[in-house]
Amino acid sequence: MADTLPILLDTDIGTNIDDALALAYLLAQPRCELLGVTTVTGEPQVRAQLADAICRAFGRSDVPVHSGASTPMLVPQMQLDAPQKSVLSRYPHREYFAADAAIDFLRATIRSRPGEITLLSVGPLTNVGLLFAVDPEIPRLLKRHVIMGGVYVSRPAGYGVRERNIMTDPHAAAIVFRANPPGLRCLGLDVTTQCRMPVDECRRRSSHGRLSILREMADVWSRDHPYITFHDPLAAAAVFEPGLCQYQAGLVEVELHSPRLMGYTDFRTEAAAKPHEIAIRVDPDAFFEHYFGTLESVVSSS
Repeated sequence: MADTLPILLDTDIGTNIDDALALAYLLAQPRCELLGVTTVTGEPQVRAQLADAICRAFGRSDVPVHSGASTPMLVPQMQLDAPQKSVLSRYPHREYFAADAAIDFLRATIRSRPGEITLLSVGPLTNVGLLFAVDPEIPRLLKRHVIMGGVYVSRPAGYGVRERNIMTDPHAAAIVFRANPPGLRCLGLDVTTQCRMPVDECRRRSSHGRLSILREMADVWSRDHPYITFHDPLAAAAVFEPGLCQYQAGLVEVELHSPRLMGYTDFRTEAAAKPHEIAIRVDPDAFFEHYFGTLESVVSSS
């Protein structure tokens, strides 16, 4: 397919259900050439098992999956484990993943296809920050970097001024934003929190055939959460349908000095240089129509 996009996904799958929903979207998206999945934060090897289980449920045992960094660069770990691992006993998956293999895999893959790959980051940015620090040329070899993370324009009701992916490893996030990879585009809580539905509705729409693993992971999530917010699936869908969101250019700086605000993303539209694009609006109805329409192709073929 002429407009196929090569994608690398870096994820903390296994905590919030939305990572699994984003991976499912990429596997179902006919325009996605999924080059690999890397995992990050606490229990990265277990998270790799979850990613591999979803790939296999979708008939994609060919997708490379690699385990990455287990701890942030400097701050204490906030995400110690992957609660959704309880579903693994019921789904085939690869058991063993080498520790800390993600960075070498990302580096080799990006270098093999300079200017072609979109890196989609939907977890803490430890892997990516380390990659950019080890090989400073890598950011320039990307086609685009899309991040789910941060709070930029307005504070969503019920949320603070910081977002978990950024504050879990703020120093890695600062490295990523300072690297200014081409086409750095961020979707923060400002827009992602507008794409929310009851767990029961999502469960109903992902309960058949290859999607059953998503239903079981949603069951784990629903023990403590009545709703699913599609943070990461929106970031994934926006790679292929950029018109789902509107963006504004500016400069993002990550707060590193104040313990109370560490990980705060300061977005300045008046900066002289404006290397970062921030999502400021989303059409939730268009997103859900596109997202579930894409997944329906998997249901119909299973």
